Amino acid sequence: MRIHRAASRWLASVLFLLVASAAGTPASAQRSYTLPAPDLHLQQGLTGILNEAPFRSLIQARRLSVALVDITDVDNVRYAGYDADRMRYAASLPKIGILLGVFDAVERGRMRYTPELRGRLELMIRNSDNKTSSDMIRLVGFQNIARALQDPRYLLYDPDRRGGIWVGRGFGSGVGLWRRDPLASISHGATARQAARFFVMLERGELVSPQYSAEMKEILAEPRIHHKFVLGLENAHPDSEMYRKSGTWQNYHADAMLVERDGRTYVAVALLESPTNSSGGVLASLIVRLDNLIFDSRGAPADQ
Repeated sequence: MRIHRAASRWLASVLFLLVASAAGTPASAQRSYTLPAPDLHLQQGLTGILNEAPFRSLIQARRLSVALVDITDVDNVRYAGYDADRMRYAASLPKIGILLGVFDAVERGRMRYTPELRGRLELMIRNSDNKTSSDMIRLVGFQNIARALQDPRYLLYDPDRRGGIWVGRGFGSGVGLWRRDPLASISHGATARQAARFFVMLERGELVSPQYSAEMKEILAEPRIHHKFVLGLENAHPDSEMYRKSGTWQNYHADAMLVERDGRTYVAVALLESPTNSSGGVLASLIVRLDNLIFDSRGAPADQ
């Protein structure tokens, strides 16, 4: 069933691009995917989880943002979130913006996609290697990364309203500050909603092209840092397929993941500010509760 569903999505994307091309519609004029309004049952479940310890105190202090999207049925996407439009410092999570910038440059013919480049992108994403990340920034350019993130096809950073994924500084030494985001003055920023949209659009084959979306998804597979969301699911559900990018710096902890297991597919994102979270802690516990919610709400009717 998943193979059939993926093939259908790929075919739909190809047909859409062909129709847009035939109609003379430039790629930059295509509308980006919008998450639906919160699903009643999923939102109630998320609210219940966030009222539990230790999440309740973080919510009360406005230190935690969460987005959860059930995309098992592409025709009935279910979304829930809390404080999901708050711009937060997200450490290495915005490296997914660099990933998009690289493939955008490849699509435009400015770079060649080679096995060597693929290997460097895996190092940047799976190992979160800072030097490689800064090398990719030099290769693509801050302005081109920002342009890709703000492209109307994706609108993963909205400078007028909600912000989103922002890459304004290099990682580690060697590449300094370029520009802080115009809404919250953050150098490496994200909102939970926009990070979730990245993964949803990736699964839908809508980032750059179906082919390059599939490549980016594979690069996000097999995470080599086993903490936070990965630690939680490895302990609770080791048969899960995980596509993930996280970030940590001082008190800032971020994780974003696409999960596939037992016929279910969902995206979970959490952005946390807490001095007590480490390689496990809050986010490892949270992903298990969110995973339970997705599977427990299997039969819940969609909010109309």
